[in-house]
Amino acid sequence: MTVVPQTTDYRKYLDPRVLARVHSLDLRARLVIEGLMTGMHRSPLQGISVEFAQHRQYVSGDDVRHVDWKVFGKTDKIYLKQYLQETNLQLICVVDASESMAYASVGDRDARWSKFDHATAIAAALSYMAIQQQDSAGLAVFDQELKHYIKPSNSPGQWKIITHELSITPRLKKTNTGRILDQLAEKLHHRSVVVVLSDFFDDIESIKKGLRHLRYKKHEVIAFQVLDPHEIEFPFEDTTLFKGLEELGELLTEPQALRDGYKAELQAFTEQMQKICRGMHIDFTRMNSGEPLDVALSGFLATRSASIKT
Repeated sequence: MTVVPQTTDYRKYLDPRVLARVHSLDLRARLVIEGLMTGMHRSPLQGISVEFAQHRQYVSGDDVRHVDWKVFGKTDKIYLKQYLQETNLQLICVVDASESMAYASVGDRDARWSKFDHATAIAAALSYMAIQQQDSAGLAVFDQELKHYIKPSNSPGQWKIITHELSITPRLKKTNTGRILDQLAEKLHHRSVVVVLSDFFDDIESIKKGLRHLRYKKHEVIAFQVLDPHEIEFPFEDTTLFKGLEELGELLTEPQALRDGYKAELQAFTEQMQKICRGMHIDFTRMNSGEPLDVALSGFLATRSASIKT
């Protein structure tokens, strides 16, 4: 059991190297949340944007948050915005648990931090934040099959169920991202915010098809590409035996001869993913599992807040 002193500076727990020494996922997530929320004055997770319908005149007692101040500035009259539908946020975190997500170069021998650890910390933290503000959170964990699916709920025990599932999931098989996204698009009957956490090392056309299916069903999609720093920088120097994950075999080679070509291929793949997501109005962010979680996550939360205000 890890005991956190009351005087803890929570922001240090945004560093994966520190978090790797915290073995309980629910505690990891709480520490991440405390670090992220430092200095924030309101919850950055908000309900799904809704379609504007019409104005109506202000009546005493109405919520002033819905006042259209632009109209007031032009007419000197107070009108409220009305919407076709107002709904609480329904968050689904979709976590890749395939073998490639187990790769870990961060931390020391006794406390390794894998891409899967990074993804689960994010999923648990976002789920906790949603449930704390009375919204619903659900979970999908997959490799080549949909291993676990937890329907969205805002019940008090939901977060414990989510962290329990994330803690016990094996990471031993290949992946089939596109097919899983297709299945989820059919499973989700209410408009949701779908956060996909994966390295996306899979057939890109299949992924594109799955993402398009989710968008066709009117879900808002956020894609986090979780990569290990060694996968990004390829820092290997000496002759190295690379053991392929997801049944890809082994390769003994001189890394320096491969570095430029490898990095170019990775960059091209990432740019292709970015282009696909941009074309579908999907937020795409690369997550380096060796970097603190606040940069990318704060960016995501800021984007969510800005999208609600517009």
